[in-house]
Amino acid sequence: MTNTWIIAVDPAVSTLVELGRTIGGTVTAVVVGNAVVKGVDALVRIPLADGTPAEAASPAVAAAVAAEPGDVVLAGNKPAERVLAGAVAALKKLPVLYGLKKAGAGTAELARFGGIAVETCAFESAVVAVLDGGVEPEGEAPNELTGPAQFQAATVTSVDEREVAQVNLTAAKRIVAAGRGFKAKEDLQLAEDLAATLEAEVACSRPLAEGSEWLPRDRYVGISGQQVSPELYVALGISGQIQHTAGMQDSKTVVVINNDEKAPIFAGADYAVVGDLYEVLPALTQALK
Repeated sequence: MTNTWIIAVDPAVSTLVELGRTIGGTVTAVVVGNAVVKGVDALVRIPLADGTPAEAASPAVAAAVAAEPGDVVLAGNKPAERVLAGAVAALKKLPVLYGLKKAGAGTAELARFGGIAVETCAFESAVVAVLDGGVEPEGEAPNELTGPAQFQAATVTSVDEREVAQVNLTAAKRIVAAGRGFKAKEDLQLAEDLAATLEAEVACSRPLAEGSEWLPRDRYVGISGQQVSPELYVALGISGQIQHTAGMQDSKTVVVINNDEKAPIFAGADYAVVGDLYEVLPALTQALK
């Protein structure tokens, strides 16, 4: 039987738990620190002393993950979890699967070329994969076991905290994404107004995050950005090159507003408006109120 192991520092692991359920077998969370992880069958907690970074627990995590051949070890795509997953793979000499979409007993489907192709692979050993964790899962918190106390000699000597607004696009049910059709940064208020009306998160294509820097990079949807699958995705002034569409192709319903009727983005649209977003957006936002 194929079992799933989840490495967690942050409790937002719903996607990992759901994948574990599709694989079958038991789902065990190995949690570093005090996070409360629900919806799993078993939990091994590795307590952290004050001043000890989660990454220092890599030997303990590797010892606690008793993965057998064919098991799948998952971790959320966050800094500490990535380090811990890499340590488990290195210490146990396990292969790492990139772009994991589905997994079963000895098989996995991996996204390739930014998600435009899928590769099916087979494996006999346990494997490790890092993917977006999702949100905090529902369910009950299981009984806990205490993991081994094996730590690297590392201590946090100082912390530089900054107030930065962050968004979890992978968990958003509705997304309004802006592209180069906007002429100025202040014009993004049109997208903000529509998003507020739809109770959606605001995202963007790569040029607005890495070119003009109008929005933070964690709002960029695309091959090297966020991979999202909301119930509703509204693309505003986005041409629709593969670099962007690979990040949102799993959206349930896609609405496109663009003044170029030949824009590639229209090929994947469920609903489309050919028009000037400066005219369409205010009218659409007002109509939805």
